[in-house]
Amino acid sequence: MSTTTAPYPIGTPDAPWGDVERAEWLSRQPQQRSYESKVLSVTERLRSRFDVEQYGRLDYGSESYPLMAIRSRDWRDDLPVVLITGGVHGYETSGVQGALQFVDQHAADYAGRVNLLVVPCVSPWAYERIHRWNPNAVDPNRSFCHGSPAEESAALMRLVAPVRDKVLMHIDLHETTDTDETEFRPALAARDGKPFEPAGIPDGFYLVDDSENPQPEFQQAVIKAVEQVTHIAPADDSGELIGSPVVARGVIQYPLKQLGLCASITSAPYKTTTEVYPDSPRSTPEQCNAAQATAVCAAIDYALAHQ
Repeated sequence: MSTTTAPYPIGTPDAPWGDVERAEWLSRQPQQRSYESKVLSVTERLRSRFDVEQYGRLDYGSESYPLMAIRSRDWRDDLPVVLITGGVHGYETSGVQGALQFVDQHAADYAGRVNLLVVPCVSPWAYERIHRWNPNAVDPNRSFCHGSPAEESAALMRLVAPVRDKVLMHIDLHETTDTDETEFRPALAARDGKPFEPAGIPDGFYLVDDSENPQPEFQQAVIKAVEQVTHIAPADDSGELIGSPVVARGVIQYPLKQLGLCASITSAPYKTTTEVYPDSPRSTPEQCNAAQATAVCAAIDYALAHQ
């Protein structure tokens, strides 16, 4: 049985978007939540225990967003650095809240053992609009490269540059949601003038390893910890997750640097991207946030034990 999907409402099939289409897309992106109340206010409350700094500012029209980072107060040059990033795709709620939950509940456990650098919300404009892209219809998580087209990505790379070779572990916190299939992938296909090909959404948590420097034991340590909190995504009938071969339980691989992904921005020997599934009937928002925080702890613990 063949199925047809309605064409995306913006643009002409087989033709990439121009300025008119991007402007129409932008006009359809209302603010749906507050970066100030959900992220900045929480970050401010952490200032009594951690060093909180503004590392940049995004100015989009009349809107301005301070970009915030949280550091260990007892920063020592002789300690390895752990980098935790969330909200590269602003719609991925548990990436942002999970990073903040880790800082609030677990970061103190690592005092004197690592220097923590946490950026809970890389893309605040997209956080407010529950979208993957910035206002220019650019995906920050394909833009971590020289001459980046996304200021979100460029600002983070500038922040990390002084410590990029001291980073022991980088974990980038993401989600895969049902709207990937109903909105974001159709929009991507329309923007690029390509046909949309449905791929399905994995039901559960999984990780993305670096195909250029795979660390299978590290990835499995994170999987084993997270499965105490939420379920791990099984491979589909083709042995894949979102079109990529499953190389181990709950793990796929991407060439991080080649794709311009956030997890490629340091020379850390241990790096991973989490993918939580918040739309599962088997998961609550609280579980999703806890899964992210648990993944961070497990990743740090493994990296410290094997540095």
